[in-house]
Amino acid sequence: MFDASIRKAGPRACDMAKQGVFSENEYRQRIRKTREQMDRQGIELLLVTDPANMNYLTGYDGWSFYVHQGVVVCLDAEKPLWFGRQQDANGARLTTWLPDEEIFGYPDHYVQSRYTHTMRWVAALFREKGWDRKRFAVEMDGYWFSARMYLTLVEELPRALLLEGTGLVNWIRLVKSPAEIAFMRDAARICETVMQTAVDGIAVGVRESDVAARVCAAQIAGTEAFGGSSPAIFPIMPSAERTATAHLTFDPDRRYQADDVVLLELSGARHRYHAPLSRTVYLGKPLPDLQKTADAVVKGLQETLAFICPGVTAEEVEARWREAIAHTGVVKPSRVGYAYGLNYVPDWGEHTVSLRPGDKTVLCPGMTLHFMPGIWLDTYGFECSEPVLVTEDGCEKFVEFPQKLFVK
Repeated sequence: MFDASIRKAGPRACDMAKQGVFSENEYRQRIRKTREQMDRQGIELLLVTDPANMNYLTGYDGWSFYVHQGVVVCLDAEKPLWFGRQQDANGARLTTWLPDEEIFGYPDHYVQSRYTHTMRWVAALFREKGWDRKRFAVEMDGYWFSARMYLTLVEELPRALLLEGTGLVNWIRLVKSPAEIAFMRDAARICETVMQTAVDGIAVGVRESDVAARVCAAQIAGTEAFGGSSPAIFPIMPSAERTATAHLTFDPDRRYQADDVVLLELSGARHRYHAPLSRTVYLGKPLPDLQKTADAVVKGLQETLAFICPGVTAEEVEARWREAIAHTGVVKPSRVGYAYGLNYVPDWGEHTVSLRPGDKTVLCPGMTLHFMPGIWLDTYGFECSEPVLVTEDGCEKFVEFPQKLFVK
């Protein structure tokens, strides 16, 4: 049985200072858009478990997603509710715009239990509220919603109809508000410092982990005007043969050597909003093939950025990239970018737009894209990317950093 007294534990909202990042009006607008999309899809109740979507709708910013938690949006309610582990409820009181009566904490015996499951408690809450016969959607294809969660909800709520809700909130996040863009500009200033820290630190004989440590410190320190957040991706800094693939990071015991290629995919972050950037460093005199690849990628990058504007589609952007590099012999079989912005681990992408054939999403002002034409060959790689904002008449780079192969 659901224990309604659980939500009363701890200080009341009026006794705790709210620390919301955005205005209450902005959160209300996000809820309104979510409810409108739910109505279009025939969804009466939406269970959100993706931490970025929870943050987007309520402001919740706890590192508590290793246990079950969520935000529930009801079609006929102005405010959502937050549920999570009881010891995290005060975090919701501090970081969300929600009143105390919309914050629910469950007892600790549900945490990682072999004998029961948190969704039993959630189902009891739904029954208490009269939601046990609703058409409700869950984020089935998310990192934060498991098969056991689904099976428990089906068992506990046999008269409800569970629907697919993956991506519903993500697509609402696609067009950024002025306040969101301001945080992404802050993240870009941090990113510039972070990337310069990495490029300056890489040298023959230096231990890779020492450079990574300086990078992490720069990410958190931010600028003199504002601090940074921990980015959603750990610094990706492979060297030598490890650069032949996309997502390896540094070797903690290795020291840089002459003729190393070093890939850098790093980000600044501000209130979980990102500004990712990729660059490549070479220690020595680059081989002609590497320099040719670098020149081709940079030229293709610049020509493609000049093409991006409202009204073109995601697949047309990718096609323009292929056209720009067609004469160079460089081939990239994977997508060349994606929508990005607010996120937690494991990545800063928004899981919506992909710059690749078949994605017919029409770009419009306020969208933010990471144009990432990375090339990974048999023995080395090259990366040079740009985070951009689609504007009224084109696109704007967030970060100012030279587009080239850095030779040291």
